[in-house]
Amino acid sequence: MIKGINHKAFHVVDMERSLDFYCNKLGFMKAFELNQPNGEPWIVYVKVVDGCFIELFYGGAEGVKNRADHICFEVDDIHETADQFKKRGVPLEVEISQGMALNYQFWVLDPDGNWLEFMEMNPESSHMKS
Repeated sequence: MIKGINHKAFHVVDMERSLDFYCNKLGFMKAFELNQPNGEPWIVYVKVVDGCFIELFYGGAEGVKNRADHICFEVDDIHETADQFKKRGVPLEVEISQGMALNYQFWVLDPDGNWLEFMEMNPESSHMKS
């Protein structure tokens, strides 16, 4: 039985810049790191909540990513979350709107151009009724 998303992986260009964004700006927490067998850095895991992580891989290439390739985080209060991010200097690339499934959402970009969606579920949405 599937319980939820465990992780989403991104390749990053500058690990410190990405950790600053995910930990200091979005409020997630650096959890642990894995190194290659030769000792070179490989992955940094960022904890979103218990059992849910973002894997940040070293060695990404610069470039804009397609919004279809994204991760979505469910939030309790879409307006409060957006306000917190704005206060931390995170611009909303797509402002709060109601999607076709009736949920409220906004979008941000991480430092490597990866799309992040934040969504507040509407009790009348297809997600909640399925």
